[in-house]
Amino acid sequence: MVFYSLILFRCCVVHNEAYLVAVLSQTSSYGERGSDVGIQVFQQVVRSKPLENVVFSPHGVASVLGMLLSGAHGETRKQIISALRYKKNGPYKMLRKLHKTLTAKSNKDAVLIANGLFTQEGFSLQPGFVSQTKKNFECQTRNLDFSNPKKAANEINEWVSNKTKGHISSLIKPDMLDSALTRLVAVNSIYFKGLWMSRFLPENTKPRPFTTADGQTLMVPMMSQLSVFNICVDATPEGQKYKVIELPYQGNGISMLIVLPTEEDSSLSSFIPHINTATVRNWPKLLRMRKINLVIPKFAAEAEVDLKAPLSALGITDMFSPDKADFSYLGLESVHVSKALQKAKIEVNEDGTKATAATTAILLARSSPPWIMVDRPFLFLIRHNTTGTILFMGQINQP
Repeated sequence: MVFYSLILFRCCVVHNEAYLVAVLSQTSSYGERGSDVGIQVFQQVVRSKPLENVVFSPHGVASVLGMLLSGAHGETRKQIISALRYKKNGPYKMLRKLHKTLTAKSNKDAVLIANGLFTQEGFSLQPGFVSQTKKNFECQTRNLDFSNPKKAANEINEWVSNKTKGHISSLIKPDMLDSALTRLVAVNSIYFKGLWMSRFLPENTKPRPFTTADGQTLMVPMMSQLSVFNICVDATPEGQKYKVIELPYQGNGISMLIVLPTEEDSSLSSFIPHINTATVRNWPKLLRMRKINLVIPKFAAEAEVDLKAPLSALGITDMFSPDKADFSYLGLESVHVSKALQKAKIEVNEDGTKATAATTAILLARSSPPWIMVDRPFLFLIRHNTTGTILFMGQINQP
């Protein structure tokens, strides 16, 4: 199972101003606060794409905003802090701890997070900004010549390809880079390859019917296994019920959570607005281990999301404005963000999974447990259990 996600910010020369907003604060972890912003962006995207597959990285959005926060000042900084619900005086110690926790070598699941800043030759970054991004995000910096957009794009894409092990080879297009005005490209990449704790045997995979979001019935490869999983039923404030199934990865530090409407005629769009990190944090209290026959589809999906409109809707507007953006802690020239995008891809199949002695014993159980069929549109989340960080999430309407 492999995930990869990247976000691009391009900045250009402009003027700036500053305004005032209130700073919100809550008691959730920094991983959850950042993830909540990403989830809100995801909710806006799927609202306009109710019948499509959407793959997204909430933590990827938070990572880039966290990097830019080090260079932001005035109203631009306040808007980012307000949306992320970070403390006014700076969250850098907690963000540094979060990054190290997610990428710790002790993590048996392969989580590789890379951050890069590509600057125009001659554009001076403030020493404090470089120090903060390196210390908090292990951010690499490199000078490029954006007056040659094709060459600069190739160099960034090569870096991206290396960090995603070749899975995303083209993120930047030359026409995204203004040869005269581009000063900075900030990139975040997340690569995740998890090994199932409980293995799906390839010989158990066979075509089964899957009802798509628009009512079509397709025959798709469905994986199945008899095992013990954490499952529960929860409900939205309006009373719409849905099932949650936890599929842990080896090491038990990260899990995939499958969310499926209980009623077959219920749509994903009816309960996705209900999902946030507080909701997800409550699920472990409800989850109970049950022996079931689980059937889920093999699926692959990829998506590119323009982040400008969703982030602006959350109140992060000034950083996109040539007249209002204030990144005076980033560099000596006035700059603004002209482009923000994310690319993500997911592949789920039986490969790269691993069985344990405990699950082998479970597979030999004699009882006849119920069948849980994931045979219609569903939501998935990839969650780092200790910090509550949502690394990836998506809606699958057609495997």
